[in-house]
Amino acid sequence: MKRNLMFGIVLTVGVIAGATGARLLAAQPDPFKATDLLKTDVVGMEGIEVVVTLVEVAPRATIGKHTHPGHEVAYVLEGSGVSEVEGEAPAVRKAGTVTYIPAKKVHESKNESNEPMKLLVFRIHPKGQPIIDSRLSPASFMK
Repeated sequence: MKRNLMFGIVLTVGVIAGATGARLLAAQPDPFKATDLLKTDVVGMEGIEVVVTLVEVAPRATIGKHTHPGHEVAYVLEGSGVSEVEGEAPAVRKAGTVTYIPAKKVHESKNESNEPMKLLVFRIHPKGQPIIDSRLSPASFMK
């Protein structure tokens, strides 16, 4: 009898914890959001386009390690974070700082603060190719 009662209590607590955890996870905001502001051909450079994107990174979120087939310049509009570029020491990026990342270079941006971080990202990009190499990261925000 005691064994059945204990099993029932453990089962009930497990179901409640699972349901509560699922609701909490579903309520979490996306760790990052990207909005393309401009996408256009570069005049005089066949097969090349420029893409300008506003990237918003939630507090304590990371974009994950990834690469791009084109060059990237990221300007921090608000907040701060850490930029890790392959072959370089991690660097703190605050509002007003700019980072250049060469094509196909593995990199990651992290917002280690409790405030949102906003980046204005400019890319010189081969037309027709995905913005991000998703083989390194599940980041699907820059399709």
